[in-house]
Amino acid sequence: MRDHLEMDLMLKGYGLTTAKILYHFPDHPHLLQSFVWQDYDLAPKFPVLIRFIEFWKAKLDGPLHSVVYTHQKLIAPNEWRKVDGEFVLH
Repeated sequence: MRDHLEMDLMLKGYGLTTAKILYHFPDHPHLLQSFVWQDYDLAPKFPVLIRFIEFWKAKLDGPLHSVVYTHQKLIAPNEWRKVDGEFVLH
């Protein structure tokens, strides 16, 4: 069921967004911890990532230090091609 939902998102233009979040430990603010987050999102506004960052600021204790992200569309026009024939090997 989830596979169909993910394919629908990809066909609507969503791509995979990965964010590396550095945050301060609540009890030891001089130490940094990293957290990797991934989800399907729409570039260039990234509403899902922004919503997650807002959730982090409102509900979690570790203050954010930095967020670095990358985005890749999983379905692009150059990935589709017409195939006229097929070779079958034993």
